[in-house]
Amino acid sequence: MMDISDGLSSELMHICSQSKVGCRVYEEHIPIDYQTAVMAEEFNMNLTTCALNGGEDYELLFTVPIADHEKVSEMEGVKLIGHITKPELGCALITRDGQEFELKAQGWNPLKDGGNTTPSSETDV
Repeated sequence: MMDISDGLSSELMHICSQSKVGCRVYEEHIPIDYQTAVMAEEFNMNLTTCALNGGEDYELLFTVPIADHEKVSEMEGVKLIGHITKPELGCALITRDGQEFELKAQGWNPLKDGGNTTPSSETDV
């Protein structure tokens, strides 16, 4: 478990690289803060890019075994945004229209050890 203050994409890729897994993140499941949406529109920026790469969001990112999917999906305040895959599949964003794009980390890198999380290849994000 880690906070996403350095950006959702960066932290997700950190978990995956440290755990030697890949992931799929679904655009329609990424929570978007109202202020993020307003600022993205005001500055003519892509909303999903802002949500994936913006920093200083003090939310938590963690993985859970697929066996706990239903239990976790019913928890208030928890949002499932994707799933863990085999490492050879890499990390990807699945758009609302089903296109798949390589997930890129554009967030801040503080050169720190973010902990050691080891999800299996059958884990929800």
